[in-house]
Amino acid sequence: MSNGAPVVDVDRIRVSYAGVGGDRRAVLRDLSLRVASGELLALLGPNGSGKTTLLRAIAGTLPPDAGSIRLFGRDLGSWERPALARRVAVLPQSLVLPDGFRVAELVEMGRAPHATRWFGASGEDAAAVERALVDADAVDLAERHADELSGGERQRVLVAMALAQEPELLLLDEPTLHLDVAHQATLLGTVGRLRQRRGLTVIAVLHDLNLAVAHAPRIALLGEGRILADGTADAVLRPDLVREVFGVAVDEAVTADGRRFLVPHIGVERGIERSVPGDGIER
Repeated sequence: MSNGAPVVDVDRIRVSYAGVGGDRRAVLRDLSLRVASGELLALLGPNGSGKTTLLRAIAGTLPPDAGSIRLFGRDLGSWERPALARRVAVLPQSLVLPDGFRVAELVEMGRAPHATRWFGASGEDAAAVERALVDADAVDLAERHADELSGGERQRVLVAMALAQEPELLLLDEPTLHLDVAHQATLLGTVGRLRQRRGLTVIAVLHDLNLAVAHAPRIALLGEGRILADGTADAVLRPDLVREVFGVAVDEAVTADGRRFLVPHIGVERGIERSVPGDGIER
């Protein structure tokens, strides 16, 4: 972007949903957020804090009641959907894969915004599909059909479909949903590598605080429709703020190689909070 504008510029938006009797329930309240090219931002917060609503507003599927959103230096409303789809990919929280298609065919559907012919994939499309399958750790699924996949395997295919678009901005709503620990680490590690290699800008809704600590250079913590803190994991995920926002006490723990993570307290006994044993972890 030649004008130096942020990839995402959200300025004091308010978003609400229609409620019973015609009333509207406010979800986002005067929220502002700016994300620069190449950043990886994790959105954290309790259920109902507005994380998914914010992603939908940025994606253009939920217009705000007030305020403005600019993508790549242009007002979101001025973008034609096909042009925007070539630059922005969205992985929603839940998306049903159509049965009857092989995984490779489904991933090829992610190339739709770039289509240059009515029938058949171009060589460029085929190369993009192959890269997406590799990056999503889904090469072994390519010849299987959607109705044969487990929940975690379907999630990997959805990620591959998003990557096949070769976007500049990737919006992920709980991308580690249904994934086991190994595939969670693989996926977020891949996103981090793509960000560095392609200059990809990523905004990801996560629920696991420690995944965010391990993989997100920047974290925005939402609560009651506002951003309560925005910065590095050390600055944002402080035990006092985590307890205030999530309602759970945590200890800060550090592994022998210096990695920091959070350990929730598991109960109260005689007025003394008990935390999970460290097993070699320094507190």
